[in-house]
Amino acid sequence: MKNKLTNIELLLLDVDGVLTDGSITYSDSGEQIKSFNSRDGLGLRLLMDSGIKVGIITGRKSKALEYRCKNLGIALLFDGIKDKSMALEKIVAQTRIAANNIAFVGDDLIDLPVIKRVGVSFCVSDASLDVQIHSDIITNQKGGQGAVREICETILKAKGLWDSILEKYLS
Repeated sequence: MKNKLTNIELLLLDVDGVLTDGSITYSDSGEQIKSFNSRDGLGLRLLMDSGIKVGIITGRKSKALEYRCKNLGIALLFDGIKDKSMALEKIVAQTRIAANNIAFVGDDLIDLPVIKRVGVSFCVSDASLDVQIHSDIITNQKGGQGAVREICETILKAKGLWDSILEKYLS
């Protein structure tokens, strides 16, 4: 698996259940409220600063996600998507990155078409059993609780980039 991880040029993520714990909270005005993990955010920034692109494919639209992507510098956002496989095709065409050089993180059945088509598929530890069965790597952490950070570190370590990142913080 390490060889496949070294070829990753783009990490694609689902949102609900991956970047969040899957809870959907509504305010009294009907606005969606999402909670994101700050360590996941740092992991994504470290990945992007190392030259690995990051994108989102999610079935829901929300202003909270738009703000989070803007804050992290993620421009590749496909939200409100019902057919994630078609979104993957568009991303491959747009980025010119082959599917086998893409990693994807999912947690539920809607993610399976992408999980089956990318070079490396991850799922969070609390993903549905069917998603776990079809994923290459299952995280130790749950969605919204550091799973994305774990994935970022896994990719950076496989590419031999983690030690130099860590050294910046130690010196």
